[in-house]
Amino acid sequence: MNEGNSGVTHQAVAFALAAFRISVASVMLAHGLNHIFGGGKIAGTAGWFESLGMRPGRLHAWLASLTEVGSGVLLALGLLTPIAGAGVVGVMLVAWIANHRGHGFFIFRPGEGWEYVMILTVAGLALATVGPGTWSLDRVLGLERLWGATGLWISVGAGGGGAMSLLGLFWRPVRVPEKGAAT
Repeated sequence: MNEGNSGVTHQAVAFALAAFRISVASVMLAHGLNHIFGGGKIAGTAGWFESLGMRPGRLHAWLASLTEVGSGVLLALGLLTPIAGAGVVGVMLVAWIANHRGHGFFIFRPGEGWEYVMILTVAGLALATVGPGTWSLDRVLGLERLWGATGLWISVGAGGGGAMSLLGLFWRPVRVPEKGAAT
Protein backbone atom coordinates (compact mmCIF):
# COMPACT_ATOMS: atom_id res chain seq x y z
CA MET A 1 0.00 0.00 0.00
CA ASN A 2 1.39 3.39 -0.91
CA GLU A 3 0.93 6.50 1.09
CA GLY A 4 -1.07 8.21 -1.69
CA ASN A 5 -3.45 10.97 -0.70
CA SER A 6 -4.60 9.37 2.53
CA GLY A 7 -1.30 9.72 4.37
CA VAL A 8 -1.59 6.11 5.59
CA THR A 9 1.58 4.15 5.00
CA HIS A 10 2.09 0.43 4.70
CA GLN A 11 4.01 0.51 7.99
CA ALA A 12 1.15 2.31 9.74
CA VAL A 13 -1.29 -0.39 8.67
CA ALA A 14 1.18 -3.10 9.70
CA PHE A 15 1.54 -1.48 13.12
CA ALA A 16 -2.22 -1.04 13.59
CA LEU A 17 -2.98 -4.67 12.70
CA ALA A 18 -0.19 -5.95 14.95
CA ALA A 19 -1.40 -3.79 17.86
CA PHE A 20 -5.02 -4.89 17.32
CA ARG A 21 -4.21 -8.58 17.03
CA ILE A 22 -1.82 -8.59 20.01
CA SER A 23 -4.41 -6.78 22.13
CA VAL A 24 -7.07 -9.38 21.33
CA ALA A 25 -4.47 -12.13 21.82
CA SER A 26 -3.61 -10.78 25.28
CA VAL A 27 -7.25 -10.77 26.36
CA MET A 28 -7.85 -14.31 25.13
CA LEU A 29 -4.64 -15.65 26.62
CA ALA A 30 -5.30 -13.98 29.98
CA HIS A 31 -8.84 -15.38 30.13
CA GLY A 32 -7.74 -18.90 29.27
CA LEU A 33 -4.90 -18.90 31.79
CA ASN A 34 -7.17 -17.43 34.46
CA HIS A 35 -9.71 -20.20 33.90
CA ILE A 36 -6.97 -22.80 34.34
CA PHE A 37 -4.80 -21.29 37.08
CA GLY A 38 -6.71 -18.39 38.66
CA GLY A 39 -9.20 -18.28 41.53
CA GLY A 40 -11.10 -21.55 41.49
CA LYS A 41 -8.80 -23.03 38.84
CA ILE A 42 -10.28 -25.48 36.34
CA ALA A 43 -12.58 -26.99 39.00
CA GLY A 44 -14.15 -23.59 39.66
CA THR A 45 -14.47 -22.92 35.94
CA ALA A 46 -16.12 -26.33 35.53
CA GLY A 47 -18.61 -25.52 38.27
CA TRP A 48 -19.44 -22.23 36.59
CA PHE A 49 -19.99 -23.99 33.25
CA GLU A 50 -22.27 -26.50 34.98
CA SER A 51 -24.27 -23.63 36.49
CA LEU A 52 -24.83 -22.28 32.96
CA GLY A 53 -26.11 -25.67 31.81
CA MET A 54 -22.95 -26.69 29.93
CA ARG A 55 -22.51 -30.34 30.81
CA PRO A 56 -20.15 -31.93 31.55
CA GLY A 57 -18.67 -28.79 33.07
CA ARG A 58 -15.11 -30.08 33.29
CA LEU A 59 -15.02 -30.88 29.56
CA HIS A 60 -16.31 -27.42 28.64
CA ALA A 61 -13.98 -25.70 31.07
CA TRP A 62 -11.01 -27.35 29.38
CA LEU A 63 -12.36 -26.81 25.85
CA ALA A 64 -12.98 -23.11 26.41
CA SER A 65 -9.76 -22.52 28.33
CA LEU A 66 -7.51 -24.29 25.84
CA THR A 67 -9.28 -22.59 22.92
CA GLU A 68 -8.69 -19.20 24.55
CA VAL A 69 -5.01 -19.99 25.21
CA GLY A 70 -4.46 -21.46 21.76
CA SER A 71 -6.22 -18.62 19.98
CA GLY A 72 -4.27 -16.10 22.04
CA VAL A 73 -0.92 -17.66 21.17
CA LEU A 74 -1.77 -17.97 17.46
CA LEU A 75 -3.02 -14.37 17.28
CA ALA A 76 0.05 -13.05 19.09
CA LEU A 77 2.25 -14.79 16.52
CA GLY A 78 0.00 -13.92 13.60
CA LEU A 79 -0.05 -17.62 12.72
CA LEU A 80 -3.05 -19.40 11.18
CA THR A 81 -5.00 -16.25 11.92
CA PRO A 82 -8.37 -17.41 10.53
CA ILE A 83 -8.22 -20.48 12.78
CA ALA A 84 -7.33 -18.30 15.76
CA GLY A 85 -10.18 -15.95 14.80
CA ALA A 86 -12.53 -18.94 14.65
CA GLY A 87 -11.49 -19.86 18.20
CA VAL A 88 -12.30 -16.35 19.41
CA VAL A 89 -15.63 -16.37 17.57
CA GLY A 90 -16.59 -19.79 18.91
CA VAL A 91 -15.77 -19.13 22.55
CA MET A 92 -17.37 -15.68 22.52
CA LEU A 93 -20.57 -16.86 20.81
CA VAL A 94 -21.00 -19.60 23.41
CA ALA A 95 -20.42 -17.05 26.18
CA TRP A 96 -22.79 -14.59 24.54
CA ILE A 97 -25.63 -17.09 24.18
CA ALA A 98 -25.16 -19.16 27.33
CA ASN A 99 -24.35 -16.35 29.76
CA HIS A 100 -24.63 -12.76 28.53
CA ARG A 101 -27.52 -12.43 26.07
CA GLY A 102 -30.33 -11.94 28.55
CA HIS A 103 -28.61 -9.24 30.61
CA GLY A 104 -28.74 -6.22 28.31
CA PHE A 105 -25.90 -4.48 26.54
CA PHE A 106 -23.61 -3.12 29.27
CA ILE A 107 -21.09 -5.47 30.90
CA PHE A 108 -21.27 -3.62 34.23
CA ARG A 109 -24.97 -4.37 34.68
CA PRO A 110 -26.09 -7.22 36.96
CA GLY A 111 -25.54 -10.53 35.21
CA GLU A 112 -22.98 -8.97 32.82
CA GLY A 113 -24.33 -7.67 29.53
CA TRP A 114 -23.07 -8.63 26.10
CA GLU A 115 -21.02 -5.62 24.94
CA TYR A 116 -17.68 -7.26 25.76
CA VAL A 117 -18.36 -10.58 24.04
CA MET A 118 -19.84 -8.77 21.04
CA ILE A 119 -16.65 -6.76 20.52
CA LEU A 120 -14.43 -9.84 20.83
CA THR A 121 -16.67 -11.80 18.43
CA VAL A 122 -16.40 -9.03 15.83
CA ALA A 123 -12.65 -8.74 16.45
CA GLY A 124 -12.24 -12.46 15.77
CA LEU A 125 -14.22 -12.16 12.53
CA ALA A 126 -12.30 -9.05 11.47
CA LEU A 127 -8.86 -10.49 12.10
CA ALA A 128 -9.75 -13.76 10.39
CA THR A 129 -10.93 -11.80 7.35
CA VAL A 130 -8.34 -9.02 7.08
CA GLY A 131 -5.46 -11.15 8.29
CA PRO A 132 -2.75 -10.35 10.82
CA GLY A 133 -0.82 -7.92 8.65
CA THR A 134 2.70 -8.00 7.34
CA TRP A 135 4.32 -8.30 10.76
CA SER A 136 3.17 -11.90 11.21
CA LEU A 137 4.19 -15.50 10.74
CA ASP A 138 1.33 -15.93 8.27
CA ARG A 139 3.11 -13.45 6.00
CA VAL A 140 6.54 -15.01 6.55
CA LEU A 141 5.15 -18.48 5.75
CA GLY A 142 3.20 -17.29 2.71
CA LEU A 143 -0.24 -18.02 4.18
CA GLU A 144 -1.90 -14.89 2.78
CA ARG A 145 -4.26 -17.15 0.78
CA LEU A 146 -6.08 -17.77 4.07
CA TRP A 147 -6.99 -14.09 4.37
CA GLY A 148 -10.04 -12.42 2.86
CA ALA A 149 -13.18 -14.40 2.07
CA THR A 150 -11.44 -17.68 2.97
CA GLY A 151 -10.63 -16.39 6.44
CA LEU A 152 -14.16 -15.09 6.90
CA TRP A 153 -15.63 -18.48 5.99
CA ILE A 154 -13.20 -20.31 8.27
CA SER A 155 -14.13 -18.07 11.21
CA VAL A 156 -17.86 -18.28 10.52
CA GLY A 157 -17.85 -21.99 9.75
CA ALA A 158 -15.47 -23.29 12.39
CA GLY A 159 -16.17 -20.62 15.03
CA GLY A 160 -19.88 -20.01 14.53
CA GLY A 161 -20.67 -23.54 13.43
CA GLY A 162 -18.64 -25.01 16.25
CA ALA A 163 -20.39 -22.79 18.81
CA MET A 164 -23.85 -23.70 17.52
CA SER A 165 -22.99 -27.41 17.45
CA LEU A 166 -21.57 -27.32 20.95
CA LEU A 167 -24.61 -25.48 22.30
CA GLY A 168 -27.00 -27.82 20.50
CA LEU A 169 -25.30 -30.92 21.82
CA PHE A 170 -24.32 -29.92 25.35
CA TRP A 171 -26.17 -26.82 26.60
CA ARG A 172 -29.05 -27.67 28.88
CA PRO A 173 -29.89 -24.50 30.82
CA VAL A 174 -31.84 -24.89 34.01
CA ARG A 175 -35.38 -23.66 33.53
CA VAL A 176 -36.50 -21.42 36.37
CA PRO A 177 -40.28 -21.57 36.86
CA GLU A 178 -42.05 -18.23 36.58
CA LYS A 179 -43.48 -16.74 39.76
CA GLY A 180 -47.02 -17.96 40.34
CA ALA A 181 -46.66 -20.83 37.86
CA ALA A 182 -47.86 -24.23 38.95
CA THR A 183 -45.03 -26.60 39.79
